Amino acid sequence: MQLVQKPVTQIFLFIFRTLSEYFGTMLCEGVSSNMKTLITSTIVLGVLAATVALAAEKKVKMEDLPPAVQQAIKDNTKDATLLGVSKDVEDGKTEYEAETKVNGHGKDITFDESGKLLAVEEETTLDSIPAAAKAAIEKQAAGAKIRKVEKITEGEKIVYEAGLTKGGKKSEVIVAADGSPAKE
Repeated sequence: MQLVQKPVTQIFLFIFRTLSEYFGTMLCEGVSSNMKTLITSTIVLGVLAATVALAAEKKVKMEDLPPAVQQAIKDNTKDATLLGVSKDVEDGKTEYEAETKVNGHGKDITFDESGKLLAVEEETTLDSIPAAAKAAIEKQAAGAKIRKVEKITEGEKIVYEAGLTKGGKKSEVIVAADGSPAKE
């Protein structure tokens, strides 16, 4: 789940411009433009940090979930160890994610408020994914260490995501089963 998206950037720029205009005309007469920029930037960064913090996933207790979500989690985690549940509100939509372990591998299952299954992210091995997807990941990794591979299922759509590390920098590669580039 991405916390900072284009709309957040647009909001950030709108707030920055509005505050810059306000400070420039009302509060900061006689204050240097560098100081105005510093004051405005500090306020905007504070607002942005608060926005991102509010958008972050929040750990919740099973008993605090809607009954339909509780039942969906129970039904979909019978052969797994439930590690925790989180709630995330993104674009006005509430989603619940059950973090589990199955046979030693991580598996995250996402539901909507009605308990409908939205997505499954399951750790897997590079050797267990389709050959074309494996080849595409290895090609894009080009000397990077492959930290983790996940199979992500959303409805009928399946993609494979590999977490890479190269030169201390982390990145991700997402491909379809046929090896073509994909989006999560």
